[in-house]
Amino acid sequence: MSEIHWEAPFCAESSNCFRLGVDAEGNGYIAVAGQEERHLTDSRDALRALIQDIKDGKADHLL
Repeated sequence: MSEIHWEAPFCAESSNCFRLGVDAEGNGYIAVAGQEERHLTDSRDALRALIQDIKDGKADHLL
């Protein structure tokens, strides 16, 4: 497994903090901050779209 390079955590009000990561092969990762070993994997574009929707308030119920 490639090393995952994690971005700084994103924390919304009254919810968990999460982190996005990417490896050298371009795979994208998302995890609750502090629990990076239990991550989900998808394409970078799919994860960015999900995070953007969360930041835009379209998917707050997912957190």
